[in-house]
Amino acid sequence: MTYTQFAPHPALTPYIDAYWTATGDGHGLQTEKILPDGCIDIIFNLGPDCQTESSTYLLKSEQAYLIGTMTRFKETDMLPETKLLGIRFKPAAFTVFYDHPSLHQLTDKTVEFKKMLAPDVKSITKYSNAYLDQFFLKKLSQPKRSLLPVIAGIQAHNGQLSVNALAQQYFTTIRQLERSFNRHMGISPKEFINLVRYQSTFQKIRHNTANKSLLEIAFESGYYDHSHLTNEIKKYTGVAPTQL
Repeated sequence: MTYTQFAPHPALTPYIDAYWTATGDGHGLQTEKILPDGCIDIIFNLGPDCQTESSTYLLKSEQAYLIGTMTRFKETDMLPETKLLGIRFKPAAFTVFYDHPSLHQLTDKTVEFKKMLAPDVKSITKYSNAYLDQFFLKKLSQPKRSLLPVIAGIQAHNGQLSVNALAQQYFTTIRQLERSFNRHMGISPKEFINLVRYQSTFQKIRHNTANKSLLEIAFESGYYDHSHLTNEIKKYTGVAPTQL
């Protein structure tokens, strides 16, 4: 698979992480693992019909799909002729552009996205990123109550804080946080905290220049023990920490 990503217009960067393309590379059928990142994506299939989610879901040609926040890894089959294009929204930023009341129903799911709401496939093919920038700049609206500062706070702590501490830090209640996360992300604040902690730990394991033991990394990252770390890594990646 060949994967390329492009930065959106500067005014969109607080909300859109990247535009990206994924194409088959001519070596027959390949299965690619997609890891959870807390983001919501709109994906367009610009090639022929293809399979995703371990061949259980069909992506139709020239159709747009909404990928809900993932809490586990997924697998996508890539054929040489596969061509996907995606818009990856930063955590809790999808609702800056779309008023979608049921993101909690989309968690770990892929659903068809209404063509009337999505960018036009033919315009994407013809004008590429310039058209996407124009489309989303027109839809951009500053939310009255944004969850983005809370998201940034969790990321700044590498996911090592409790929901109670988070509520106190942002002068709100746990119940209100639960409602906001379900509304803007589709997962609970605790689930997102765990995801951010995993992301931070994943990088520590992959770039372990100090040759720290997994137990040391586990304690540094706020896990109870080596077993706790291993179970979390397996949940999100499907493999043990030693296989990363």
